[in-house]
Amino acid sequence: MSDQAILTINAGSSSIKFSVYENGEQLHELAVGQVEKLGPNSRFVLEAPQQVTEDLGATDHASGLQAILKHLPPFLDGREVTGVGHRIVHGGPEFTKPVQLNDAVLDHLASYEPLAPLHQPYNLSAVRAAMSAFPLAVQVGCFDTAFHRGHPWEHDTYALPRRFYDQGVRRYGFHGLSYEYVSGQLARIAPDLAQGRVIIAHLGNGASMCGLKGGRSHCSTMGFSAVEGLAMGTRTGQIDPGVILYLQDHEGLSTQEVTQLIYRQSGLKGLSDESHDMRTLLASDKPEAAQAITYYITRIRHEIGGMAADLGGLDALVFTGGVGENSDVIRARICEGMGWLGLGLDQAANAAHQPEIGTGKVRIFAIPTDEEKVIARAVDRCLG
Repeated sequence: MSDQAILTINAGSSSIKFSVYENGEQLHELAVGQVEKLGPNSRFVLEAPQQVTEDLGATDHASGLQAILKHLPPFLDGREVTGVGHRIVHGGPEFTKPVQLNDAVLDHLASYEPLAPLHQPYNLSAVRAAMSAFPLAVQVGCFDTAFHRGHPWEHDTYALPRRFYDQGVRRYGFHGLSYEYVSGQLARIAPDLAQGRVIIAHLGNGASMCGLKGGRSHCSTMGFSAVEGLAMGTRTGQIDPGVILYLQDHEGLSTQEVTQLIYRQSGLKGLSDESHDMRTLLASDKPEAAQAITYYITRIRHEIGGMAADLGGLDALVFTGGVGENSDVIRARICEGMGWLGLGLDQAANAAHQPEIGTGKVRIFAIPTDEEKVIARAVDRCLG
């Protein structure tokens, strides 16, 4: 048994996921879990090595992280945490690969907080908490934007005066750690296919899609911020900028109020006036819940068509993320009537949650993501 361990922390908009790995010749996972549904009714969920659930009550990101740290000692079993890996949503144009974190790097990353207000502040506060809890450990930041840094210029810019692009106003793309893992899994399952034209749909509380060519990101539904593209749990996704101007000019909304509206009060939650959780909406008999789901699916189908055009065709569609991996109903509704694009769904395989669920010319997969494994590997490389 190795006497060293790696901890990964993945602070999202509505949850904090963690994993503990034994740092030996191979990364052996010792524990995995999360604090889920951050807010008034949060809970600590241990998924492995056994199932444990503990209600936490009202919990924010800070107290959620403390709950995780409190539960760690039994899994460490005397091992020293020598490395801590962090998911950091925004790395700007500079950070294109994992980096060792220090105060100077954290100060620079804080400048991107306005671009990812649901994530970046919590990502960085988790780093500082981990620095305090494990002062001798190497802290490594892994960036959701890094995977997309090789986009062609036309998929990386907006039609604004060019000086804004030079100032950093450009399309960054997000969920890169998930895309890195899933594209790697696809390369193991079907190596020739993975080098073709692939769309990965990361569908969770945050949702986006990535078009890949040759295993590399070619285009993404998310852009300058993590609010663009698909409708999400609480985020608008695509919206006419004129709506924002109207709300400011005629409704008197401040910038802060608009931020709250488009990031925290919209998406599935706003459309349904019920919940941001797809499981709740699928179980609801309210017409507003059904309308919210229909809008969500419509935007995904719209983007699949657009990305197929950008890629010059389509060889594979991959579902991942909490909704993409687990909801056979959503997968079926997305693929319904898409035979014109070569998408055909094997209903039995889909209902049974098989890894490959397609029958048409375009192969369809449901592949669980593992952002924590990508982070742990980066820490392991940093530790040498």
